Amino acid sequence: MSGFDNVNSDFYQTSYSIDDQSQQSYDYGGSGGPYSKQYAGYDYSQQGRFVPPDMMQPQQPYTGQIFQPTQAYTPAAPQPFYGNSFEDEPPLLEELGINFDHIWQKTLTVLHPLKEVDGSIMNETDLAGPMIFCLAFGATLLLAGKIQFGYVYGISAIGCLGMFCLLNLMSMTGVSFGCVASVLGYCLLPMILLSSFAVIFSLQGMLGIILTAGIIGWCSFSASKIFISALAMERQQLLVAYPCALLYGVFALISVF
Repeated sequence: MSGFDNVNSDFYQTSYSIDDQSQQSYDYGGSGGPYSKQYAGYDYSQQGRFVPPDMMQPQQPYTGQIFQPTQAYTPAAPQPFYGNSFEDEPPLLEELGINFDHIWQKTLTVLHPLKEVDGSIMNETDLAGPMIFCLAFGATLLLAGKIQFGYVYGISAIGCLGMFCLLNLMSMTGVSFGCVASVLGYCLLPMILLSSFAVIFSLQGMLGIILTAGIIGWCSFSASKIFISALAMERQQLLVAYPCALLYGVFALISVF
C-alpha cells in the first residue's frame, strides 16, 4: 500500500480537495449567488399580483365621431341606346351598314350618267353593292366559260389602290380608300352587261369592238363624274376619266378574250 500511495501522490499534483466541495453552495433562489446578482433588477415577486379594479386608472372614453364617408357620385342605371324592347332596335342590315335605298340610288346614278349626282351619298364607304357587282361580273364570265374570279378581285384591288393615290394627289380635300373602292365597284355595272353579251355572241368582231368601247366610256364617264362631284374637282373630269378608262379597259379585255 505504501508503494501505491507513493505512485498516486506522484501522478498529478493539485490543490483540489474533497472537503472544499462540501463548502460550496449554489443558490438558485433569490438570496445570493451569481444568478441573483445578474437578474437582481427584476422583481419576480410582482408577477401574478392581483390589482383591484378600483385601483386601476380609468381610461378616457373616445369623444370623437366615427368617420362615415359620403358617396359623392351616384352611378345611374345604364340606359339602353335603342330602348328597352326589341321593337325599338334598328334592323340588322342597318347595323351592318347596308342601306338598300342608297344602293339603288347609286345604281341609278351609274345607269344614268347624265343624272345629277348626290355627293353626300357617294362619300359613303358602301362596299355591299361593289361586292355584289364583282360577283355578278365573275358569274357572267363563268357562264362564258371563263373562270376569272382571281383576276377580277386582283385587278380591282390594284386599280382601287392606284386611283386612291392619284385622287389624293389631285384633290385638295382627300378621299378614303373605301370611297374609291365603292365608286369604282358601282361603276362596274355596265361591264356586267358587256360580259352578258359575251355569253350570247362573240365580241371579237367589229360590233363587239364598238360595244366594248362604248361600255368602257360609259364606266369611265360615270366614275369620273362621281369623283368630280364628291371631291369638288371642277374642270378635271377628263384627267380623272383617263385612268378610269384604263382600269375598265382591262376588265373589257377579260370579257372579250
